[in-house]
Amino acid sequence: MIKIFYCPQMATLAQELGRISHEFELGEISWRNFRDGFPDLKVLDAPSLRNKPVVFLASLEDPGEIFRQLSIIYELPRLGVKSLKVVLPYFPTGTKERVDEEGEIATAATLARMLSRVPGTMTGPAQILIYDIHALQERFYFSDQIIPRLETAIPLLLDRIGGMNDITVAFPDQGACKRFGRMFKGYPLVTAHKVREKDGRRVVIRDGEPRGRHVVIVDDLVMTGGTLIQCREVLMKAGAAKVSAFVTHGVFPDGAWKRFAADDFTHFWMTDSCPGTVSRIAGKKPFEVLSLVRDIAGRIIPDA
Repeated sequence: MIKIFYCPQMATLAQELGRISHEFELGEISWRNFRDGFPDLKVLDAPSLRNKPVVFLASLEDPGEIFRQLSIIYELPRLGVKSLKVVLPYFPTGTKERVDEEGEIATAATLARMLSRVPGTMTGPAQILIYDIHALQERFYFSDQIIPRLETAIPLLLDRIGGMNDITVAFPDQGACKRFGRMFKGYPLVTAHKVREKDGRRVVIRDGEPRGRHVVIVDDLVMTGGTLIQCREVLMKAGAAKVSAFVTHGVFPDGAWKRFAADDFTHFWMTDSCPGTVSRIAGKKPFEVLSLVRDIAGRIIPDA
């Protein structure tokens, strides 16, 4: 039996895991605060965890969550658990993975260092599962004290489009094509390219033919959505019959998802890696959530 703990934001996903397999048992955490606002946390029934495999579902979309969730993650190994897997679908600082000028801070490295301080368990280092991290080199920011497992949500999209006709897959830049292109064997590919100009950047088609096709733009995450919107416009001008999009992480700060709440995109697929976004776009077109729950279940059961 695998004990699953979770932050409040991941309650829905945790409950789904509990429903799909008898291998999982949901644990409880008291997430109270003291009057000064600092966390007053408790892992309930802690003595029962000794020599048990444990999973913690984390969500660090809100920077204010880092302190209290790390407090729980650090404590679980100290309770004598057999193993610990931290499922953090979206690594939130991934868009700041490098510095271009002296004085800038690569916060992706900072968060990786914090997560790398998780104590070892009775059977070895804790594991952290991350889906479609923004830059693959970020795995090297983690120390050997923790094992990063970089997973992908692309199989969810492949299942979704498997029965559709005239699908062509497009990438907004060469980096996305190099990373994801090999996963779309049998599909025609289009690669776009961002051209820098005096008044900003514009998107042009570099390779491939979208004419008459249902083009699905694929990327790891979306923030404001400017690149996806430009890419769609270029594809439609080049003769695409319709355009959809898939991103693993729909971040959408400051309500940026509203730019897509129209009929411009036939479908806009994303996973539930960012629970806050999922709650905000529920029932709104053209959005559709492809849940990670079964993929996560398959990744935490075999070697629990």
